[in-house]
Amino acid sequence: MKSILLSCVAAMGMVALPATIASAKVSKPYPMEYWAAPNFMSSVSLSPDGKRVAFIKAESQMGDNIIEIYETANMKKKPLRVGADTMEIQQFSWVSDRDLIVVFNKQVSKKIKGFNRGAFKSKVALFSIKSKKFEELNDDNFAISFVSPLIDKPNKVLVTFQEAREGKSRRAANYYEYDLKTGSKKLVLKGNQELFGYRFDKDGNPRFASKFDQGSEEFVYLWRPVDGGGWEEYHRIKRDSFENFSYAGIIKDEPDMVYVIAHNGEDREGLYKFNLRTKQFGELVFRHPEVELGGTTRHSNAWTRAGEVTGVTYGTDKTYTEYFDAEEEAIVNQFTAAIPNAHRVRLSSRSRDGNVVVVTNSGPRDPGSYYLYNNGAFSKLGSVNALLEPEQLSDVEYITYQARDGKTIRGYVTRPNGPGPHPLVVMPHGGPFVGEVVGWDDWGQMLANNGYMVLQPQYRGSTNYGLDFYKAAFINGGEGGGKMQDDKDDGVQYLIDKGEVSADRVAMFGWSYGGYAALIAAAREPNIYQCVIAGAAVADNQQQVNYYRNGIRGSQRVEQLAMWDDSVSPIEEVSKVNVPMLLIHGSVDQRVVVSHSKKYVDELEKYGKDFEYIELENADHFSNTLDYDHKMLAYPRMMDFLKKDCGPGGL
Repeated sequence: MKSILLSCVAAMGMVALPATIASAKVSKPYPMEYWAAPNFMSSVSLSPDGKRVAFIKAESQMGDNIIEIYETANMKKKPLRVGADTMEIQQFSWVSDRDLIVVFNKQVSKKIKGFNRGAFKSKVALFSIKSKKFEELNDDNFAISFVSPLIDKPNKVLVTFQEAREGKSRRAANYYEYDLKTGSKKLVLKGNQELFGYRFDKDGNPRFASKFDQGSEEFVYLWRPVDGGGWEEYHRIKRDSFENFSYAGIIKDEPDMVYVIAHNGEDREGLYKFNLRTKQFGELVFRHPEVELGGTTRHSNAWTRAGEVTGVTYGTDKTYTEYFDAEEEAIVNQFTAAIPNAHRVRLSSRSRDGNVVVVTNSGPRDPGSYYLYNNGAFSKLGSVNALLEPEQLSDVEYITYQARDGKTIRGYVTRPNGPGPHPLVVMPHGGPFVGEVVGWDDWGQMLANNGYMVLQPQYRGSTNYGLDFYKAAFINGGEGGGKMQDDKDDGVQYLIDKGEVSADRVAMFGWSYGGYAALIAAAREPNIYQCVIAGAAVADNQQQVNYYRNGIRGSQRVEQLAMWDDSVSPIEEVSKVNVPMLLIHGSVDQRVVVSHSKKYVDELEKYGKDFEYIELENADHFSNTLDYDHKMLAYPRMMDFLKKDCGPGGL
């Protein structure tokens, strides 16, 4: 590791140092094809011996993913290209120096099978660099899922086998040690319908799990000692508790202690040591004075120091890491100084001997870039989207403002290049109970590139700002359509009062819960928006919440369900809609089914409202399932709608 620090300094000259972009020119917006393009490269990772680097590459506008494998000693040599005929490559993992586990995906139905039961099917195969052939690991009776390599067991991996039972609920998956060479498998853990969230150590031993106690309505946390024995309880928390408690990693040389992230009676989470045998909290390791924690980081060398906790993350203006490992921190800092437009720099893959490293960066002016450090040489491998030039992208500012009831709200503002005041698009995140830290955001950057300022408000109910802020979404039963909506509108007024936004040029665009918020915004009186765009929107609160009540035992906290019960339901507000609307929904959305939008459209037609509806054939819920054709149907119309059809004269 010290050799990396020393040679990294010498290698910095091989990569251009960051340029100042304060005087970025205002130019013609990029064509929509640039924003619709699939990731040029992703999932860059090294073989354990560091002799090869592989990544997923899009071969066409529609994706058509392949894996390219290069020799790190000679990156100019023609790569080995690995593809599929009838299925799409989704992800891969190195499991030995010359073997990859590859996961494929294929649409097998034009309709979803139910809530959270999609129209796509996955398969898993082993690819050998030596034979250049795939060996399918699935069969007709069992679905297999890759869990992890077994570091100290050559040619062995941990997998799950789950019986495929068409039309019936699946049995619990069994976990096996699978021999990649012989195809034999050894049972590690027999499936249990009551347990979930299993965690295994590097040798494949089950160490941690959870369950939901129906009788006491509690989440229960379990562990198994290293020296053997059955499952033992170490903590439990009421389902209706607002507090969080989560496993956060083992502690080296302390087998009875683990890290946990928990509130432990405080407003904000802390990282604690926790004694499994005494079931007691120990030392508080870290708590941020303003925000919650994002999780712990593991050592960059997953082959020799697997699972070793090196720091804890948190997010304010960007994601930061509070390191416990000084050497890891020093290496990251060295690479950060060498990378243009550095924002969030990570050591994403590393060889067993530590001398070859893949470094990644992403941020407002970098949709994602990959670098290779190889025994003293540091060079750029490529970008997620090389069409987008840093000087044509926009900075993101972290702001705070006061809601009308005095509560402090945080937000992120993406400013288009050039003088204001600008038209504004408010873009609330989905969830709604998630924490958002804005670095690279393709929708925000696309809008800014087309001249719109973008506000991403962190309204009450967002989970990054303490329990009081989170609980403010439930104080009166449910504030969806109430104070949660006021928080978004008050951010608009803040920017208007600063002179940065034109009061008569404001729109809202959101997806999922953000789409719900857009539907609510369309019916507000008086209305500060000139139009809304609602994607994959929850239109009927009760339809959505019943999926959770009936379909996923113990998965939702009680207060989250109650929030939807008592919040404004868009389907009941259609008569009040007073601005033009553009609705977008995927035909095989398994999380917010397309019937939400279809029912809402029927009501809009009933009341003679001004709207347009676009259905994206074979698109699922999440934005990463949208392909080039989906985006090229939606994105140009979104920009045209905002420009021409958003209120009198357009935005």
